Amino acid sequence: MTQVRKAVIPAAGFGTRFLPATKALPKEMLPIVDTPTLQYVVEEAVNSGVKEILIILGKNKKCIEDHFDIAVELEQLLIKTGKHDYLQQIRDIANMAHVHYIRQKEMNGSANAVLEAEAFIGGEPFAVLFGDDLMYTNDVPGSRPALKQLIDAYENTGCTILGCQTVKPEDADKYGMIDPGPVKGRYTRINGIVEKPPFGTAPSLLASMGRFVFTPEIFDVIKTLKPHDNGETYLTDAIEIIAKTSGAYAYDMEGERYDVGDKFGFVRATIEYALRDKTIAPRLAPYLKDMAKKL
Repeated sequence: MTQVRKAVIPAAGFGTRFLPATKALPKEMLPIVDTPTLQYVVEEAVNSGVKEILIILGKNKKCIEDHFDIAVELEQLLIKTGKHDYLQQIRDIANMAHVHYIRQKEMNGSANAVLEAEAFIGGEPFAVLFGDDLMYTNDVPGSRPALKQLIDAYENTGCTILGCQTVKPEDADKYGMIDPGPVKGRYTRINGIVEKPPFGTAPSLLASMGRFVFTPEIFDVIKTLKPHDNGETYLTDAIEIIAKTSGAYAYDMEGERYDVGDKFGFVRATIEYALRDKTIAPRLAPYLKDMAKKL
């Protein structure tokens, strides 16, 4: 079985839910404490064994390329001022992976975004990570990054794998919800997937969380899709076809998930990541306790 060596990160959207901040700054570069959300996603891929990453960009997102590139002038300044810890941090960012870029010329749906990666993938199995969901797994000894869990699941099954978690009934209309088949441990055979079902109609509470491992057949399936009335084609439609033909599994991921595409989720992630930061937590924890008394 071919190893999963490549990952695709769609990052072409406008980020309208975070306007006005995203008028000039890509939402993927909004920081959780001091680290852009996109960097957390790239680090997850690298820590899962991925060697090559393709980021799919839209217009006005060159700062993403700059972030993962070498910054010669900044490095010279940090050397001159003796800030060697910062110097090592920015060098680590530039050296963490081979990052490639392609521009999606039209915002016409998640399926077409993934299709942009066909030439880069070259007939191999590959991962897709959407940046609106951060997965934190470092608290449990021996834990695996979320994507590594899915890669291991792919190696066990040879099938398309969706990273999933259980959500509350009132939140089911925000996600692609799994129509479940047989369940074995953390694996659920997928009969189908329903995109954002109305309240009370979801076939289960197992939701797709923006992490996937696909076989290259996904590209041929995407090419057969007909656009919806809004002109977009969705990855869930392609997954539905694969589930009914070659087969697909939902894998119940371990880890704490943060929906950073939502303002409350973004604030929650910022607070909890800050509480894990040894330099900030000693001041932040007493502050939060004091604020809680005033609520």
